[in-house]
Amino acid sequence: MTKDFLKYQAQTSPYPLGMEISHASGSYIYDTAGNAHLDFVAGVSACTLGHSNPNVVEAVQKQAAKYMHVMVYGEYAQSPATDYVKLLAAQLPQPLEVTYLVNSGTEAIEGALKLARRYTGRSQIISARNAYHGNTMGSLSLMDFEERKSVFRPLLPDVYHITFNNEKELNKITTRTACVILETIQGGAGFIEPQNRYLEKVRKRCDETGALLILDEIQPGFGRTGKLFAFEHYNCVPDILVIGKGMASGMPVGAFVSSPKIMGTLSKRPKMGHITTFGGHPVVASASLATLNELLQTTLIKDTLSKEQVLRKHLVHPRIKEIRGRGLMLALIMDTADTANSVVLKAKEKNLILFWLLFEDKAVRITPPLTISIEEIKEGCTIVLGILDRL
Repeated sequence: MTKDFLKYQAQTSPYPLGMEISHASGSYIYDTAGNAHLDFVAGVSACTLGHSNPNVVEAVQKQAAKYMHVMVYGEYAQSPATDYVKLLAAQLPQPLEVTYLVNSGTEAIEGALKLARRYTGRSQIISARNAYHGNTMGSLSLMDFEERKSVFRPLLPDVYHITFNNEKELNKITTRTACVILETIQGGAGFIEPQNRYLEKVRKRCDETGALLILDEIQPGFGRTGKLFAFEHYNCVPDILVIGKGMASGMPVGAFVSSPKIMGTLSKRPKMGHITTFGGHPVVASASLATLNELLQTTLIKDTLSKEQVLRKHLVHPRIKEIRGRGLMLALIMDTADTANSVVLKAKEKNLILFWLLFEDKAVRITPPLTISIEEIKEGCTIVLGILDRL
């Protein structure tokens, strides 16, 4: 399988991890040799309810037996999508009421950017340095990492950058600005949280200038930080909310949410301002609905904070200089990049799945399923500490 994988499937790097997968269940991924790998990554924050969650599997199977794709997005009323967006709206503060369902986080970012430009009639977009919002052309344009951008230029024009948590740069938001787009918690930069009421101050400046505030919750959304959405920690409601990853417990999905007034501008002048064939797919929407219902009907969201404390209590070592993040969105900041790289690779040998972050090379990602048990957390911590002791 690995030989065919490398030959026929397009690769994202010269050295993929290349594990051959047999099946996955709960907090474990099983390879074709029968080894169980404890998953501290959850498909990069995507498998909210663990692998093969029974309620999600049942919802997917039932819907697939009824019907799958029947019409391009937005033409037919289909109960999985309609029920989902109605339940989602009930959990969100006003005026976040209308959801546009798409296929991935980066497509949701593209739609949000188009919506902001369409509604405001402005072109300037402001994003943060060291931000990551996806890899399609518009999402890539938001990044300030020239090494990743240069070979794909020209990209989206009129994009400018500010430093996350730097209040002095908020004057760069002006009446020319269509939108400010920020990750509620910066992901690839090292799980950096807003400090000193930063998001409130960005919100205030956007209100003063008429710019829209877009918050990217693709990673921290759906309970990962101890709230359904991370912005709830910071007293800041965006004009456009972007979601994805953990929304459907492993199914491909994304969405952007806004007010009826703002979202309505995509349906006229021109009609079909954003279109997608498979957005709102009934099978994926069924998985999203099952995921949201389980999050709302259990203590999983609240439990992320107690599980965070278990991780912080056990992951104490001279080589771990800091643990950033909140809930089950944590990054171990090691003493060196070599230490971080060694931990990820040696953990693989010990059947523990860890991963890197995009920009912070001293970071080790810990984003397990929200369903992970305390015993499994302790087991993973023991492996990490053993690796560090032997380095």
